[in-house]
Amino acid sequence: MSSHKPIRRALISVYDKTGLIELGTALLAAGVEILSTGSTAQKLSAAGIAVTPVEDYTGFPEMMGGRVKTLHPRIHAGILADQNNPEHLTAISSHDIDPFDLVVINLYPFAQTIASTEDFSECIEQIDIGGPSMLRGAAKNHGSVAVVSDPSQYERVYDALTRGGFTLEERTTLAMETFRRTAEYDLSIATWLGEKTNTSDQWRGQIWERIAGLRYGENPHQNASVYQNSGLKKTGIASAIQLHGKEMSFNNYTDADAALRAAFDHQEPCVAIIKHANPCGIAVATDIAAAHAKAHECDPVSAFGGVVAANRTVTEAMAMKLSEIFTEVVIAPSFEKAALEILMKKPSIRILTVEGYEIPRVELRPISGGALFQDTDLVDSAGDSAASWKQVSGDPVSAEILKDLQFAWRSVRAVKSNAILLAQDCSSVGVGMGQVNRVDSARLAVSRAGERARGSVASSDAFFPFADGLQILIDAGVCAVVQPGGSVRDEEVIAAAKAGGIAMFFTGTRHFSHS
Repeated sequence: MSSHKPIRRALISVYDKTGLIELGTALLAAGVEILSTGSTAQKLSAAGIAVTPVEDYTGFPEMMGGRVKTLHPRIHAGILADQNNPEHLTAISSHDIDPFDLVVINLYPFAQTIASTEDFSECIEQIDIGGPSMLRGAAKNHGSVAVVSDPSQYERVYDALTRGGFTLEERTTLAMETFRRTAEYDLSIATWLGEKTNTSDQWRGQIWERIAGLRYGENPHQNASVYQNSGLKKTGIASAIQLHGKEMSFNNYTDADAALRAAFDHQEPCVAIIKHANPCGIAVATDIAAAHAKAHECDPVSAFGGVVAANRTVTEAMAMKLSEIFTEVVIAPSFEKAALEILMKKPSIRILTVEGYEIPRVELRPISGGALFQDTDLVDSAGDSAASWKQVSGDPVSAEILKDLQFAWRSVRAVKSNAILLAQDCSSVGVGMGQVNRVDSARLAVSRAGERARGSVASSDAFFPFADGLQILIDAGVCAVVQPGGSVRDEEVIAAAKAGGIAMFFTGTRHFSHS
């Protein structure tokens, strides 16, 4: 006995009519009886494909602008009848109802509509009711019915027709895909209504689609995969296109994400070099090649095997310099053709493009048993503008020094707390990161900067709780410091800055990065 269940009767009701005529033609050629609704039936009929309109079958016309057309017992009984259950078959037979073997439905474009209009009524009308009801009914009854919820699945229908129908395993897979699709549909509606009613913080949902398995996670004994947000808008590292090189690893993804964010924190041409989620160089310049050269000079030792992100097109000049340095990943909005030719000579380097990158506005951090959500720490608040800073010590600074301070303040956000970043000529020259006290971070930044610390400026992601950390910067020759302020010992810290003869600014805002 064949494991394939024949397709004798099909119900088709689709908004997206891609491939509809080809599907109808194939079903007609296989002798399948077709029932259909509204514009779907009209399109099939106009193509010469025999079809029974649903209203002819139910004896009940469409009403309320199409809101009610398939919500009828003759339709749902035919979908839900378990064809292996004699009682079900007797029940539908007594009401002159025939079962369906195939249900082909795709839904009103709700997500596309809310992305294109603010008209509330128009969005409401794109909430499909009959479609999800029929899809869920067919998916529930996949023991008897094959359910197709997207034109991308039509090829499977053609294949099944040549083999005498779908197997149970195939119908189960289609049912699973359908439930995922209706879940995503309902999630988009619930999320949108939550935003409209200002209750989105009370309930959150997200669906991720698996892009690929990874060789392993942070360590070889950890399994890992990469997923992408299922929404219409595809952006960020998960949507990057790899043009060349070895497969991306778990750590490549995390570092590339951090590098992108660090580079796009700046409006000017910027390059960020990241190692283990921390910057070992950030710089801005008038062109991207110069920005890369300056960023690399910050810490050439750590840059070996790093991840490089640019917020502009990678030029031939940048690629020439980059090709001399062992680099795991380079990611940018685009690459000049000559730049790609240079970089692709290295077989292992991973070259990625990411178009339309936008800094996410909300961050999700899993914790045991739940998750933390927060607004993303953007460096665009009033406190991040030098015009709003309060100078608490020292003489007025030059425009060049103030520009370096502004650069250092924007860049320190990318450094794990406790964070100290020294900068000259809009380029990091020393970075102290991830220490359990600010004194050690100051020592680390000064040590890495060496002689370049003299005359540099410094930024601190949070206030100095004591004067000792600041004193390390003063002793190293730093000429100006920007920090949030707000310590109970601010007066002690200000006194140290005055005694050291340096300018110090308070921003009133901080930029901790703990993860």
